[in-house]
Amino acid sequence: MDTFVDVFSQCQQWLFETVVQPAMFHLGLSNLIEDGFDATMWLLAGLVQIAIMVAVFAPLQRWRPAEALHDHASVRVDVLYTAIHTLGLFRVFLFFTTEPLADALFGRLHVLGIEELQLDGLWPGVTDVAWVSLLIYLLVFDLIDYLFHRAEHRFEWMWALHAVHHSQRQMTLWSDNRNHLLSDLMRDTVVVAVSHLIGVPPGQFVAVVILGRLVESFSHANVRLAFGRLGQRLLVGPRFHRHHHAIAESHAPGQAPARPYGCNFAVLFPIWDILFRTADFHGDYGPTGIVDQQPDRGGRDYGRSFLSQQWLGILRLLGRG
Repeated sequence: MDTFVDVFSQCQQWLFETVVQPAMFHLGLSNLIEDGFDATMWLLAGLVQIAIMVAVFAPLQRWRPAEALHDHASVRVDVLYTAIHTLGLFRVFLFFTTEPLADALFGRLHVLGIEELQLDGLWPGVTDVAWVSLLIYLLVFDLIDYLFHRAEHRFEWMWALHAVHHSQRQMTLWSDNRNHLLSDLMRDTVVVAVSHLIGVPPGQFVAVVILGRLVESFSHANVRLAFGRLGQRLLVGPRFHRHHHAIAESHAPGQAPARPYGCNFAVLFPIWDILFRTADFHGDYGPTGIVDQQPDRGGRDYGRSFLSQQWLGILRLLGRG
């Protein structure tokens, strides 16, 4: 882990000094140089993620596709979502919204003498070991994602936004980031607050984000691949998560789904679905989407373009879509 952090830091420094810093000076943004360095970190993390997706996950999709792709336009929209999230554009948005509020809040707590809970210091000699603390952080953030995800399926107003994600009927490795920006803003607000609360070091946080995004991208991939009886209970894979997206599950609240409000909500580790009894390991590789998208169930429009999907999500949130 230390080697990874060192190599990543060196690459970040090089990318910043070679590309980002000169560009910022040219654009007259020299007053934001320190923030530009942080933005370079997320840009590099996104480039690493996309490189692995293209080099590893894409060939797997071509090798054993779960279904034939016929709607390439919708896949291209998902690529746009991925670019927005992985290349730092969404992080820039967060920089001007949630992070200043979190910094101000926790700065005030410091003044009051209230310190963060340092998880990696709970058991000296054990939790401060890099890979142990990384696993702890992954489990903590995965539990947060599990609870947030269940809420998105439980409450109508949250589902109004989350439906953007489930409306994709051609799932691929790019589909993970297909979310409404308001939903992502809420989720990342919680993540930023928790990361401050438990004192996640920057290097560990980057590793958590990269690993989490890669697992999520792979679990959405159009690939017919399972991890076996034991493996599928240790890590979320394409078969496990595709069942969560299955039309037959009827995820929208109030539509009497096969399992109340769906199943398989975990992002990284199925342990949360197992503990909370929402796991279903019997899924197959059937069609994905939302029930009311079907012509015989109303043919509801969830939008074809990025802007239309975002706009229709807002209309649903207001009860007008």
